[in-house]
Amino acid sequence: MRIGIDFDNTIVGYDDAFLAAAKKLSLLRRDFSGDKRAIRDAIRLLPEGELAWQRLQGFVYGEALDQAVLFEGVDAFLGRCRDEGHAVFIVSHKTEHGHFDPKRVPLRQAALGWMKRRGFFGADGYAIPLENVFFEDTRADKLRRIGSLECTHFIDDLEEVLSDPNFPPVKRILFARGEPTGNALPYPICTTWKKIEAEVFGEHE
Repeated sequence: MRIGIDFDNTIVGYDDAFLAAAKKLSLLRRDFSGDKRAIRDAIRLLPEGELAWQRLQGFVYGEALDQAVLFEGVDAFLGRCRDEGHAVFIVSHKTEHGHFDPKRVPLRQAALGWMKRRGFFGADGYAIPLENVFFEDTRADKLRRIGSLECTHFIDDLEEVLSDPNFPPVKRILFARGEPTGNALPYPICTTWKKIEAEVFGEHE
């Protein structure tokens, strides 16, 4: 198989990183709790909230990226792909720099560094070739890349990406993170990476 995977919010989880950064920057009360979506919604209610949210994203995806974590189950999935000889490609819609980031932290290099420190590329890790990682400027570029790689599967957390009419003809899987959509979709919805693994490898209960 040739398995394509999105990066942000699919492989890597940002809930704790966003919460810590928002409090550090005094955008939220010290007693605030919630996931990334709740944090986003709360910040957008502030004066110039949309601008504050975009700035926070640039900070977390760059300077504070090391506070982000690998989602539970990704380790087992990538290890199995390595052991069984399936090709893994990481294809991400990611700009060179964050919006309104005064430090101009290179987001793509930050993501590569995060993956390197977690063994994505080493023979003693997940053994994913560095040349199998792609960062694209636009969603359209991302979809073209998925098609050119001839992926058999693609895993993403965004319904609007997987449902794009220009999405190439591959098996699509939505990672819904415990919040299944109410929409009837023409592809599987998985709330955990364990379920994604069962879907990809055909091991349904």
